[in-house]
Amino acid sequence: MKLILNADVPNLGAPGDIVEVKDGYGRNYLLPRNLAVVATRGAEKQVEQIRRAQKTREIRDLGHAQQVDNQLKELNVTVSAKAGDNGRLFGSITPTNVVDAVRAAGGPTLDKRSVDVPGQIKTIGKHSVQVRLHPDVTTDLPIAVVTN
Repeated sequence: MKLILNADVPNLGAPGDIVEVKDGYGRNYLLPRNLAVVATRGAEKQVEQIRRAQKTREIRDLGHAQQVDNQLKELNVTVSAKAGDNGRLFGSITPTNVVDAVRAAGGPTLDKRSVDVPGQIKTIGKHSVQVRLHPDVTTDLPIAVVTN
């Protein structure tokens, strides 16, 4: 199935890219979430407009991403969770927990899809998560996991 991406899809492409994907992936994931449209002749003509708009946003977003990166480096992010006596959490820390903790620490609002939690954080202590702010700007955010 040939599709034109409307949004950045990890491991697939950026907005305006024409990609070939399996039918099920396109029909069941990309199209219902408005991440892509079917590539028709009319839609292919709009690809250049999408790319131009993306390029103007990207230049503006690069400076903003660097500002957000500087803000994140100054934060002390603490995530509280329930844990047992041995320091093992009842559950794990998710990207949503990290985004909420950053906001509570006075940081900027992040998109939970931009936060990569390595494996699963299931213990109390200091950990590091990766935040993708821009294709050129990725930062490691140290977090402290404490008990409630």
